[in-house]
This record gives sequence, structure tokens and C-alpha cells, in this order.
Amino acid sequence: MLMRTDPFRELDRLAQQLMGPGTWSKPSSMPMDAYREGDEYVVAFDLPGVTADAIDIDVERNMLTVKAERRPVAKADDVQMELSERPLGVFSRQIVLADTLDTEHIQVDYDAGVLTLRIPIAERAKPRKISIGVGSGRKEISG
Repeated sequence: MLMRTDPFRELDRLAQQLMGPGTWSKPSSMPMDAYREGDEYVVAFDLPGVTADAIDIDVERNMLTVKAERRPVAKADDVQMELSERPLGVFSRQIVLADTLDTEHIQVDYDAGVLTLRIPIAERAKPRKISIGVGSGRKEISG
């Protein structure tokens, strides 16, 4: 149900990690998983250390955009940083959703640094039984 749009995504992600933190005009990529579970698609994004108010989710037509910002933690004046490996800045991911997904009823949860979106499969995309009338020429579609 998801369509990939960038064949060089892994190369881009590696280059962004080497180039430093993302900005609003040039965000870094964020890791994600996408899978089907029953009658819905589940997309999970790793956003550890990001507060819920620093996450934006938009859907325009079939384009889902998730943008988040990991801000630096305020430190006292007498703190001297010895090692800093956790990336800061802006992270973004865009996914083209198939027409068979119901973008009007997306459910979103954020727990333990994982943003989970559950996107139901539209009724029109679910399998349905078609019966054939004999002799009358009538055909019936049941859902």
C-alpha cells in the first residue's frame, strides 16, 4: 500500500548523518517501519528525545509528511560536554500513500519515543463478493 519514491534513500540518510543536524529548510531523515496489520497499515517512526509538541503531521492528497525537531536540552553554565553523539535538529519523512488507504481516519499514538500512525484500508479497497444472477441478467455486488 506504500509506494517508495526515492531509490537513493539510504544513501541520502548516510550523507545527512555525515553533514550534521537538519534544519527546517533541509531536514534529516528519520528511521521508520511500515507494515499491514489486519485492515490497517501501521507506520512507526523512531523519534527518541522528541517531545510531542515538536512533531507535525500533515496529509495532503496522498502525501503523508511527518516533521519533528529534537531540541538541545538546557544545561547549567558549569556543565562541560564530554561527548555528544545524539543528533539534534529537524527530521522529516514523506511517504506517498496508496489510494486504497483512508487518510481521513488516521489514528496517531506517541509512546516511548515511537510515533505510530494507523491508517485504515478504505472500504472500497476491501475484497467483496459478486454474485451472478441466472436468467434475469441481474448482477449484485455485496459488501
